[in-house]
Amino acid sequence: MDNIQQILQQAAQATKVIQSLKAEVKQAVLKSIANILSLNAETIIAQNQLDLEKMPDTDSKKDRLLLNLERINALAGSLKEIAVLPDPTHQLVSSKHLSNGLLIEKKTVPLGVIGVIYEARPNVTVDVAALCIRSGNVCLLRGGSDAFYTNIILVNLIRGVLKSFNLNENIVQLLPVDRKHVFELLTANKYVDIIIPRGSQQLINFVRENAKVPVIETGAGVCHTYVDKSADLHIAANIVCNAKVSRPSVCNSLDTMVLDVEILGKFLPNLLPLLLPYKVEIFADEKSYPYILAAKYPYLQKATEEDFGREFLAFKCSIKTVNGLEEALAHIQNYSSKHSEAIVSNDEVNIERFLNEVDAAAVFANASTRFTDGGEFGLGAEIGISTQKLHARGPFALEKLVTEKWFVRGNGQVRG
Repeated sequence: MDNIQQILQQAAQATKVIQSLKAEVKQAVLKSIANILSLNAETIIAQNQLDLEKMPDTDSKKDRLLLNLERINALAGSLKEIAVLPDPTHQLVSSKHLSNGLLIEKKTVPLGVIGVIYEARPNVTVDVAALCIRSGNVCLLRGGSDAFYTNIILVNLIRGVLKSFNLNENIVQLLPVDRKHVFELLTANKYVDIIIPRGSQQLINFVRENAKVPVIETGAGVCHTYVDKSADLHIAANIVCNAKVSRPSVCNSLDTMVLDVEILGKFLPNLLPLLLPYKVEIFADEKSYPYILAAKYPYLQKATEEDFGREFLAFKCSIKTVNGLEEALAHIQNYSSKHSEAIVSNDEVNIERFLNEVDAAAVFANASTRFTDGGEFGLGAEIGISTQKLHARGPFALEKLVTEKWFVRGNGQVRG
């Protein structure tokens, strides 16, 4: 394929169809997609296996790429949750009559054509398609070559459902993986309304630097958990462990634990036995290193400057020792990607300061950063976690896949 002009044109044309659908039709489509995914689970797993076989076991993206029966059923369940969420479109935001008789109303309307560029995450294929259908948007999906076979089967199943409802299949389209088409998508401001990159910082930087279409970033996650000297150390150890090991390859997993110097000798003995079965490699700073060495923890390295502000996406993390809240806040401000940050503390003053002063899309007190997720927040699913401040911040989900439009009704008014 020399270019994707035809795909872009088809997407623009399909907006008329999806934006005219009633909410109950969109709901029925999503429920049907959920059923089709469950019925075709074995086929999906077989195609996913072809992709998995291409990726070495040492690649941290392999867990993201995996689709098993549990994850397919979870995707189907998510679709059903999205289907019953309130329709974000055609909501009346404001209404007023002016003294000249004009009726001015502001309503929510779909964004239009949404291009999403992502890597080895086939769940994004389903989530984005579902969110776009529910919100009356068309989506152009550019998944990575790592998920080539999986994305093809998923999109074919979704388009088959659209066809069964006598709808335009081009409401959902999968773009070729050839990288030359990425730049064409980024500059297609005639046809595409929003670009959303989801993946590595390298991908996000490339999109930001080359796009002519407006971009909403779903940023990389460099997540910290600060354990205050007042914290319940048993609770803190469970939170830190969960944030690191429950699914280390995702953006809301812990990268750096920030520890008050006063609790090193008591906290680390609580934590290390929890991390040991997962063989978590710890990059410890100068003050914490002797404690971990004395505990004979086998997966220990001395931290360098590069280990802070680093998104590990693996069973690895770093430790920064601080003397109180001020130093913790300063370290997080310096190294945070403004994704998710947590404090574990029993000091209400410190908790409130942390929550209010840390600049991040999601801040937590006495809970794991792993909760930063559209589904966990009751949003059904998400396109990604936005780390910017315009339009959307945090889980970028159904409620934010709209913009606003002014409707002005008169009876002959002219402006003097």
